[in-house]
Amino acid sequence: MYLRQGTFSHLPELTDAEIGAQIRYALLNNWPVSIEYTDDPHPRNVYWEMWGLPLFDLDEPDGVLAEVDACRSTFPHCYVRVNAYDASYGRQTTALSFLVQRPADEPGFLLLRTDTEDRRQHYGLRSYATDVRAGARYQD
Repeated sequence: MYLRQGTFSHLPELTDAEIGAQIRYALLNNWPVSIEYTDDPHPRNVYWEMWGLPLFDLDEPDGVLAEVDACRSTFPHCYVRVNAYDASYGRQTTALSFLVQRPADEPGFLLLRTDTEDRRQHYGLRSYATDVRAGARYQD
């Protein structure tokens, strides 16, 4: 299973140069950038752990890339993403979000089907990552 989440998720993994180009694009548009990580990438898990504070005062992508590398090295078995926010709407609006790291082994999701009245079927997802307690997922 290959997690498809965020912009560029159907493309091959971005190189550091391509990540830097996307961060430069966000900064040129005056979009503040933040870095987040998680070990539970369920599609409805929108609240990932934030790495440091949002990077409001940067003009060049080198500072953001340094923070991305620090987050990657601290959490090598987690998903890491970069978010860029567009404040022009007067509220926190995500303009760009993409993964910059994923674990080597992605356990995937279980599709749950429930049959209800009148033969109706309801579907849901359960992440295999939640079979292991938080903090111990993706550990070698």
